[in-house]
Amino acid sequence: MTRTAIAVFVIDQIIKIWVVQFLNLKTVGTILVAPPYLTLRMAWNEGINFGLFAGAGDAMRWVLIALALAITAWIVIWMRRDRPGAWVQISAGLVIGGAIGNVIDRVIYGAVADFLNMSCCGFENPWSFNVADISIFVGAIGLILLAGDPPKDRDADAKAG
Repeated sequence: MTRTAIAVFVIDQIIKIWVVQFLNLKTVGTILVAPPYLTLRMAWNEGINFGLFAGAGDAMRWVLIALALAITAWIVIWMRRDRPGAWVQISAGLVIGGAIGNVIDRVIYGAVADFLNMSCCGFENPWSFNVADISIFVGAIGLILLAGDPPKDRDADAKAG
């Protein structure tokens, strides 16, 4: 969990710095990489997914930071308490690393730096996202699909029965 979270956080922040600062996407706005499939399109997301709660003011920024940190703490406690298998731990690390990456954006920029925009087959996607968002999504799906009751200890059941 910890290694995955650190790796996701570092990769997310390096890519954000590279795209937003070095490629100057914050000023340029759009860079065509492989149109229409991949475009870098700068979007400062003050809200949550798809910009929900955006424009709600600076107080919402701090509410979202607190919420992300609370969810992160809850996942850490859950993983340490239940000690699930490796894939669940990796899924948790994906969520934690992505959440912390987006928290750092909110603290530094006041909003999350989103820039990956993918479209295909006549559908033009109006939303942008980032590596942290992908990690949170994949990690959450992993937690939903993989985190269940741990397998029962058959030796304990045999001794009890």
